[in-house]
Amino acid sequence: MAQQHLEPPTDSPAGPMSGDALAGYLRAQATEFLRSLRQHRENGTDAGTSARAKPRAESRAESRAESRDVSRDVSRAGENGSGESVDAARALRRSARRISGTLHTFRPLLDAEWSEGMRPELAWLSGTLAREHAYAARLERLLGALNRLSGAAGLPTQAAQNTGASAKGSLTVGAAKAGALLDRQLTLARTRAHSAALQALGSSRFHAVADSVAVLASEVPLTPAAATADLRPLAAAATDRLTDAVTALPLVTAGHPYNAEALVHGLSADTAPHPQDAPWHQVRLLLRLHRYACEVLYGEDAPIDVRLLRAGQALNRHRDAAEAAAAAASAARTPRIAPATAYALGVLHADQRHEVEAARFAFQQNWQKETVRTP
Repeated sequence: MAQQHLEPPTDSPAGPMSGDALAGYLRAQATEFLRSLRQHRENGTDAGTSARAKPRAESRAESRAESRDVSRDVSRAGENGSGESVDAARALRRSARRISGTLHTFRPLLDAEWSEGMRPELAWLSGTLAREHAYAARLERLLGALNRLSGAAGLPTQAAQNTGASAKGSLTVGAAKAGALLDRQLTLARTRAHSAALQALGSSRFHAVADSVAVLASEVPLTPAAATADLRPLAAAATDRLTDAVTALPLVTAGHPYNAEALVHGLSADTAPHPQDAPWHQVRLLLRLHRYACEVLYGEDAPIDVRLLRAGQALNRHRDAAEAAAAAASAARTPRIAPATAYALGVLHADQRHEVEAARFAFQQNWQKETVRTP
């Protein structure tokens, strides 16, 4: 298959891009980080109240009653106005990812010791803040899939109340039990992630990260050579890494719909993630780094590459489906579950692996298209 090359925007700057552009971008992202942090603190009073009760609940996490109490505390915090706090946390993650990705792509132009110390801390913060949202989205995705597969009118956890109404009989009964099992497991995981995020935001480690970002907002530690260096070769290297990673993907196989490649090793006893998913996840990360490098060079007002935008959306669906399938497989390993429940979880796992396959097909179709940009 011919290699698809990425083309720079038609309005790319004619002259060299010096370290001033890099410093301006990092300062802007650091300022956005601090603004989001301030907004999160202003809207996080209720969440802070919940956080103080969390360590006591976590010490009794083995008790189902205590787990339900903690879950209700999290729900009340969300109902009492943490919507803006969630948006602020999302903006925090977005800024942290952009700073970290930019430090990675343009690290030869930045102070090495400072850059290498900041990147893992920003990755820790972004991952910690993302975990709660990921569990909630995964549960919603899995319950929606069970609802669709069982043909039930309500959520799978409600299907047991009217099992005779479904034409799929045992699958609907199994879906109700499978939904309840997934709800317990993922809600507990979300509760723990919520507690971990709140504790992280109050930790000395986070305050050290915030202090470093505050310094970055006013002074970017560039190397002496950055003043005259051109940013474009480093951005081009990020593009080349993306192109090489995509070339290594099995795009020929992915281009055939219903190829069932994503179902290979579906019955393996190995609990590790599918090894075939890792290259696709890596491409997703490299595509993100490429996008951040373009933001540094051309600004956020640059024309949007529709092809890459849709390819990135397909890779996001790929990740979500792969993680949902892993959650279904993990639930199916629960000891002493009913055969109907295990059957429903098996169907659910296969359904999500088919979603993985569909996302790969969508990526292949979008990647092979000619570049189209919006003005």
